[in-house]
Amino acid sequence: MADMQIDSSPVRTVNVTRYVTPLREGGSLPAIAEADDGFLYVLKFRGAGQGVKALIADLLGGELARALGLKVPEIVFANLDTAFGRTEPDEEIQDLLKASVGQNLALHYLSGSITYDPAVTVIEPKLASQIVWLDCLLTNVDRTARNTNMLVWNKELWLIDHGASLYFHHSWDNWAEQSLRPFVQVKDHVLLPQAAELDEVDAAYRAMLTEEKVRSIVELIPDEWLTASASDAIAADRREVYARFLTARIASSEIFVKEAQHARKSLI
Repeated sequence: MADMQIDSSPVRTVNVTRYVTPLREGGSLPAIAEADDGFLYVLKFRGAGQGVKALIADLLGGELARALGLKVPEIVFANLDTAFGRTEPDEEIQDLLKASVGQNLALHYLSGSITYDPAVTVIEPKLASQIVWLDCLLTNVDRTARNTNMLVWNKELWLIDHGASLYFHHSWDNWAEQSLRPFVQVKDHVLLPQAAELDEVDAAYRAMLTEEKVRSIVELIPDEWLTASASDAIAADRREVYARFLTARIASSEIFVKEAQHARKSLI
């Protein structure tokens, strides 16, 4: 396999050329697909489940993780042509492809990777604390023992699938209030027992995630994703909410750090 490009900006755009196989693990029917750059990707469809909001969460979560030095497969925008999938015999998949014409999201496929198993692979306290901190920031409910959303590849831990993050954007109503809430679901985080260095990580990560850095990542969201769910929505307004939610949450990170530490004490 060729070396992966992991530079976070700008996000490359590829054109999907071949649907290889569905990945039945997720409810949103992601797939392995080939693009016109010759690489294989795990393709996340705008026509699935939570639609473009899951793609936005995946994009922001992945690029924030990368900005913090965590390992994430390269994220690309993946264009799906109207003609794509017409020969697909599975009606459910064909409907999904038709509903996903345009700009989708894809992650570089880590061939030969294995799902992280806490019983097999021990994660050091610093890395565990970094990932727990990130997921508390993102309000990511999907990093549990049942579904770790982490892969071991080349003896390193890689983070995938942040689509279940930022759940404030499914209602928008009280995003400012939600930005200051503790993340109570951290009690189910698969790495919480090892996360013994949350205070040290908090200080380092707050310094790294400046408002300028956060806004540069939020700027990556395509306008069409920001307006897809509401015809009267203005992309700039939605983008501003994401930036303000994240910067407020970082500024008040002691709230979610204390919640995580409290939850950890009850486990160990």
